[in-house]
Amino acid sequence: MRLSAPLSPAFYTRPATAVARDLLGMRLVRCLDGRRLSGIILETEAYQGEEDLACHARAGRTPRTAVMYGPPGRAYVYFTYGMHWLLNCVVEPEGTPAAVLLRAIFPLEGREEILARRAGQPARACCDGPAKLTLALGIDGGQNGVDLCSPAEGLWIEAGPALPDAWVQTGPRVGIHRVPEPWRSIPWRFLARPPDGWVPPGVG
Repeated sequence: MRLSAPLSPAFYTRPATAVARDLLGMRLVRCLDGRRLSGIILETEAYQGEEDLACHARAGRTPRTAVMYGPPGRAYVYFTYGMHWLLNCVVEPEGTPAAVLLRAIFPLEGREEILARRAGQPARACCDGPAKLTLALGIDGGQNGVDLCSPAEGLWIEAGPALPDAWVQTGPRVGIHRVPEPWRSIPWRFLARPPDGWVPPGVG
């Protein structure tokens, strides 16, 4: 199995909104049973600090949010709605609780296994949601806190194809209708919409 260099901690030690935009086009990699699965990141959301009332850190440091206060470049994986695991990247300097939620990928390596995990859904639909993404890549609470800057724990992010700004849309974050303004409407969701027929490099 080929291992490529993960993104460095310096990539994550920046404002959440900058990391959220720059993660578009990067490659999320999962190693399961010695096999490499990956996908191009197409959608993210930024959550930035205790002042952000849509961020889990709004209540301060808790056992659940402790990883958000730790080193940048760690995975923050949490359980929601009693049924779904969601994957985030911890960002900004240590001590500043911020994260970027990974909301969608385009399957790349290990596509057959990814599609099998998603009951044969079309490639463009099988990972177009944060819970779909974790199911497809076998991510759960066991990956909470892992170092995304090292392949040692089987989950990391590496460089992928650059996506032009013309492909990127921004808008309000999803599922936070109870959060007060301005946090409910702030455009911290980043969504890449490649042109019809676009296929990431490496897809045969």
